[in-house]
Amino acid sequence: MRLGRVATPAGVAFVVIEGDGDDAVAKEIAEQYLSRNPTFTGRTWPMADVRLLAPILASKVICMGKNYAAHAREMGGEPPQDPVIFLKPNTAIIGPGIPIQLPHNANPVHHEGELAVVIERPCKDVPADKAAQFILGYTIANDVSARDQQAADGQWMRAKGHDTFCPVGPWIETALDPSDCDIRTEVNGQLRQDSNTAFLLHDVGAIIEWVSAVMTLLPGDIILTGTPEGVGPIEDGDTVSITIEGIGTLTNPVVRKANPAEAHPVKGKP
Repeated sequence: MRLGRVATPAGVAFVVIEGDGDDAVAKEIAEQYLSRNPTFTGRTWPMADVRLLAPILASKVICMGKNYAAHAREMGGEPPQDPVIFLKPNTAIIGPGIPIQLPHNANPVHHEGELAVVIERPCKDVPADKAAQFILGYTIANDVSARDQQAADGQWMRAKGHDTFCPVGPWIETALDPSDCDIRTEVNGQLRQDSNTAFLLHDVGAIIEWVSAVMTLLPGDIILTGTPEGVGPIEDGDTVSITIEGIGTLTNPVVRKANPAEAHPVKGKP
């Protein structure tokens, strides 16, 4: 089942998306939240008449660092023994088709295609073998990262926390085995990342056990599971597409923000 959030002629709605291509429809969910057992209002729209939004607005976005060995090495280090986690603010979340805005003072900025887990109900101290009971489903995310700021700060919050630096979508797939999914990232149609979730150092169950030992997970929280090797720069005018087998494709254009000082010069200065 594909769960989504869309802008409809009647407003924003949570929906179940059924069908493909020209036959796809969005069926409005009665509840003001997403679950694996939705009820319906009876209103239905062709997908051509709605616009996909980020499928969930999480209270927090938890990210796994260096969770593919090859990526850890391409960044100049060795894979850590224990999971490495960090947070993105929920203000970084955008949906499909919304531009990734590169800060005027950040270069290079990299794409990072990732499988993302969406939590269905509150949980704390969850053992790995019980993790599936708390998962709503899976979606695609792009952990956009300003590498110069990451290196300058020695930590990752600013580099990965800018507005628009967490594209998510196009929907949440509830029926997915996350252990063996191809993951590919293309920039302007050119392949950058080509891997499989089978290469995760810490699988989804282990991730949820580790994270929930630290913090309570709430409905709608998103966990990014890490990116494989092949990360690289994105520039003004690019288009980034991340495809995960069994889910679909998340596509976002890229734009460079103007320097505010240049857009609004100080009076009396050239």
